[in-house]
Amino acid sequence: MDKFNELINGDKPVLVDFFATWCGPCKMMHPILEEVKKRLEDKVVILKVDVDVPANRQPVYQYHVQSVPTLMLFKGGRMLWNNSGVVQAAQLQQIIEQYM
Repeated sequence: MDKFNELINGDKPVLVDFFATWCGPCKMMHPILEEVKKRLEDKVVILKVDVDVPANRQPVYQYHVQSVPTLMLFKGGRMLWNNSGVVQAAQLQQIIEQYM
């Protein structure tokens, strides 16, 4: 949890993917997130948070994650954007680039 807070409070945009291993749409997001990371390289941090892992419960509850996948974009400790469901790579890249 300390690492989570450290990352989202940084100067670089952090895209958090709240997911579950059993979730079909979450599995669809995996290659999309890899593509976005490949395109944006070190300009963004992508953090995956498995909602079923007990150690991850605090951010799941704190940010009211009710469905998976849920994507949230943070920078400087502020949530700038969030979305539940699959988002295509080009749209996700465009959203992140707004906050670089």
